[in-house]
Amino acid sequence: MVNEHTPPVVAVVVAAGLGTRFGGPVPKQVTSLTGKAVVAVAVESLAAGGCDEAVVVVKEGMHNHLQIALAASPIPVHFVTGGDTRQDSVRNGLRFIAQHHRLSDATTVLIHDAVRPLVPAYVVENVIAAVDNGAVAVTPVIDVVDTIRQIDGDTSSVVDRSTLRAVQTPQGFNRAVITECHEQLAVEGGSVTDDISCCERYGHHATLIEGSRMSLKITEPVDLDIAEVFAKATAGAGHHSGRRIGRMLRAAKPSTVARRLSRGNRR
Repeated sequence: MVNEHTPPVVAVVVAAGLGTRFGGPVPKQVTSLTGKAVVAVAVESLAAGGCDEAVVVVKEGMHNHLQIALAASPIPVHFVTGGDTRQDSVRNGLRFIAQHHRLSDATTVLIHDAVRPLVPAYVVENVIAAVDNGAVAVTPVIDVVDTIRQIDGDTSSVVDRSTLRAVQTPQGFNRAVITECHEQLAVEGGSVTDDISCCERYGHHATLIEGSRMSLKITEPVDLDIAEVFAKATAGAGHHSGRRIGRMLRAAKPSTVARRLSRGNRR
């Protein structure tokens, strides 16, 4: 629990997506992962890494579902209705923080996709630490392991992947900076793909830190199956298991990871 004299670290958890690629009758944010809703696992992961409160941005009509899913959250949770786009939803969450009598004291804010539920605590801790040490915009990244081809009409060419990084969340910010950037973006009517890009658009430097392959994004049903295996492996690996599983993922071929983890769970 945060000391009343210490500014809270607040996480904006974006859970207002439509999930059209995931399909099915149940939104992926409340789909079960190891017996809990995906969004609940995400909030628990953020809390384990040092977040004091969460502002969960939800789709209109989904408030009751999310309130039930997060009833046992380890940190206080506030609910805000999302907008038409992701950046609209993030802006709504930031405005809620700015207008809240207690959360407005926050100087550090994290913005996280609810569908990255398994982010290790150490990644969250490192994002917060980077902001505390003066960075205004921080994002975890991982190496790109696939061969990437760039399409140009009827032709294509291989892109040098050594210079590429895949961007993850949570992204961390100086709250005043990210709030001002989102408000300015709204006035201009521009669009960005993530919140780091929003800050860079207005001249702020992006600080990159090491992410984790544990922080996979649940986009399709198969991603949920993989996340289930990762979650079970992590539960049996003890403290700092995110680092251990991460080392396994970096060392192994993607096609063998699930088999290795599954064998470990059956022992």
